[in-house]
Amino acid sequence: MTRPKIAFIGAGSVVFTQGLLADLFAFAELKNAHIALHDIDTERLRTAEAAAHHIADHLGASAPITAHLDRREALNGADFVINIVQVGMGEATRTDFEIPARYGLRQTIGDTLGIGGIFRALRTFPHLRALGADIAELCPDAWLLNYTNPMAMNIQYLAEATGLTKVVGLCHSVYWTIRDLSDLLKVPYQEVTYRAAGVNHQAWILELRHGETDLYARLDDLIAADEQLRRRVRVDMYRRLGHYPTETSEHSSEYVPWYLHHDSEIERLRLPVGAYLGIVEENVAAYEKTRDALAAGESLTVEGTMEYAPQIIHSIVTGTPRTVYGNVPNHGLIDNLPRTGVVEVPCLVDASGVQPTRIGSLPPQLAALNRTYLSMNDLVVRAAVENEPRHIRHAAMTDPATAATLPVQRIWQLCDDMVRAHADRLQPALRATLGS
Repeated sequence: MTRPKIAFIGAGSVVFTQGLLADLFAFAELKNAHIALHDIDTERLRTAEAAAHHIADHLGASAPITAHLDRREALNGADFVINIVQVGMGEATRTDFEIPARYGLRQTIGDTLGIGGIFRALRTFPHLRALGADIAELCPDAWLLNYTNPMAMNIQYLAEATGLTKVVGLCHSVYWTIRDLSDLLKVPYQEVTYRAAGVNHQAWILELRHGETDLYARLDDLIAADEQLRRRVRVDMYRRLGHYPTETSEHSSEYVPWYLHHDSEIERLRLPVGAYLGIVEENVAAYEKTRDALAAGESLTVEGTMEYAPQIIHSIVTGTPRTVYGNVPNHGLIDNLPRTGVVEVPCLVDASGVQPTRIGSLPPQLAALNRTYLSMNDLVVRAAVENEPRHIRHAAMTDPATAATLPVQRIWQLCDDMVRAHADRLQPALRATLGS
């Protein structure tokens, strides 16, 4: 693979695209890679192309960079496909928050489970089906590296609806959790050994060591001595479940029934309800700042992000062995989770591709929470694969935070309102309103 072709689908997510390109071009062997950028937004695509050229020049890369409004042109002959599409962008995200809020349903991020996660998945699935068909035709040997949320639902859907097998979902939550814990424990990250597994945004640190030292014991001492640490959801979950979760407190609070339903818990654990809407605005501002700087001929800050996709590409191209965390269909990797569910596990990467590692069984209390998560995911995928709109409601009924907040009649009414709001982005069979 002398000049790999890397297609970015949704390259108009310019800030994220910039970070990935900085990581790619930091590898000498990838400085000549063909970068094919695709987006349906002309202005964002133009901005992404300008940013890519700027980063290539800054890092001394000789990469040919092409921009395509036609997705098929970008995919043709690709060796790697990076999917970073967000269907509906900020407008759809605001809908995901505003309509549930009228029902008294609280969300913080809304991109993984809950009403927000359900409808983000349902409006993404038609894109994934079309993308999968194009890959099968135009670049059947390519690896699809997915960053689009809801991660686990999207990977399960790709597996069941497209038949693609060279697919892995990538998220930085395990990496940054270990970095944060290393800083908290004042241990060099490079010297920490760890093992994590579970599901995306609700995986668990199963082992955490510095040499022969069990760092969990040191973490217990810090938590016991610091009241402010105890005012974090993920710390609260760790104290009760025995293993530290791999996502932020804002994310973690949405996947269980214990926190967002209670005003006292929101105050105790300082939970920012609706926080993601602020992040959406920050992302828009960051994009506009980049767009305007490039138009004015100003220099951009070029920083790597340590994301997994560039590491995977480098390992496959060069044969360099690495371990990353990936989201893949279970198929026996974790014994006490459903076989067809998507799990997050360590994966070995080299010239032969991405190879998930078997974990065995999770501690039962962790598997119990993960099974509920995967049950909800499965119902959303079943809704799309089987064209069964009732399963949308069944998924919402299964979701822990939604079920803790609303009676079942209101859940069905909420789903009807969400279907009406997102109808144009849903596959036709799922646009039905069913009443309460």
